[in-house]
Amino acid sequence: MQMNPGYSAFFIFLATVLAFGVTDAQPLQHASPQKMNLDPVRMLAADSLINDAINSGVTPGAVLVVVRENFLVYRRAYGMMQREPEMRAMHTNTIFDLASLTKPLATGVAIMKLVESGHIRLTDPVSKYVPEFAHFGGMELPLREQPRIIHLLTHTAGLPSYAPVRQLEKLYGPEAADSLMTWLCTLPDRAVPGTQLTYSCPSFITLQQVVEAVSGMDLGTWTRRHIYEPLGMHETFYLPDAALLDRIAPTLYRDEEGVIAGVVHDPLARDVMGGISGNAGLFSTADDLAIFAAMMLNDGAVDGRRLLAPATVRTMTSAPVGFESFGRALGWDLSSSFASNQGDLFGTRTYGHTGYTGTSMVLDPDTRTAVILLTNRVYPEDSTSVVDLRAKVANVVAASILK
Repeated sequence: MQMNPGYSAFFIFLATVLAFGVTDAQPLQHASPQKMNLDPVRMLAADSLINDAINSGVTPGAVLVVVRENFLVYRRAYGMMQREPEMRAMHTNTIFDLASLTKPLATGVAIMKLVESGHIRLTDPVSKYVPEFAHFGGMELPLREQPRIIHLLTHTAGLPSYAPVRQLEKLYGPEAADSLMTWLCTLPDRAVPGTQLTYSCPSFITLQQVVEAVSGMDLGTWTRRHIYEPLGMHETFYLPDAALLDRIAPTLYRDEEGVIAGVVHDPLARDVMGGISGNAGLFSTADDLAIFAAMMLNDGAVDGRRLLAPATVRTMTSAPVGFESFGRALGWDLSSSFASNQGDLFGTRTYGHTGYTGTSMVLDPDTRTAVILLTNRVYPEDSTSVVDLRAKVANVVAASILK
């Protein structure tokens, strides 16, 4: 694939910036809850909630991090990372399969970086970058009726919630990833873009295709070079190295295979997209996510390094005009039916996202507070839910804020 000439200049500029030490960024500084106006006694209720969930079998373990402004103010590991065939304790540096947190933390922010650099517009038709979308719904559509990038970001493009992995493999074999866009666009009876919210993993795989068409790089390479390395997020990546397996929280246990860790849990990302996918596949630690959260809470900059413009952060975390009823921002959740992880006490501008494996982030720009709760609740069996736990922990943190 040929790289867009305009993008080449941008890449050369950014490579030059990186050469002058952006990758030397440090983890967030620690500050006591008292110093950052959090009640440490109230915060202890979060420990009790998480330990109760572990004792009742909801999840084998968890890591909780709370960020205020530029500081990491609460950092705890609970329970076990692994129970079978041997017991292994959870640690604050445990690496988690983030599942759908990939959507805002990789694909969404990549799209917004391309918007602010002038390479794409939110109102661009998807077919400008993914030609198959000119035939959306199995028919040739006039440009004005085709899905736009903003529809993909808000889950209102008319795409299905998921894709039948085994059917795709049967139809297309090893070409399933290359044929996914064709399959999506031949589906009949698609909702008119902008009229219906359907939380959609294929929408974010389509956004992945946009990033890769514009940049000439796979999403994993692009996000590493332009997001994680500049921020100093050195333990955030797709396709984790086998040398890290001892630190990766398992997501499955099978008698015949044993513990499954380090391979993305999501079938579409794993079996069709090969592990690098716009909907899932990212692995990270709570400390790295704390850096990202601080960047978002501080209008796009952290530790003196700017990743996004303030205008980009505001746009990304607000409902677009005309889309307010859906409760979605650009890659982030605001108030849709999927937003229960925000709890009941944070402000109306709060945004966040969850991941199927048991991960979640909540960010409140008014108090400049973020709650990062990572669990591997799908291990050893996918039979429990942390929906209630997420909301209760968010409530405890919000109630702990004194100023």
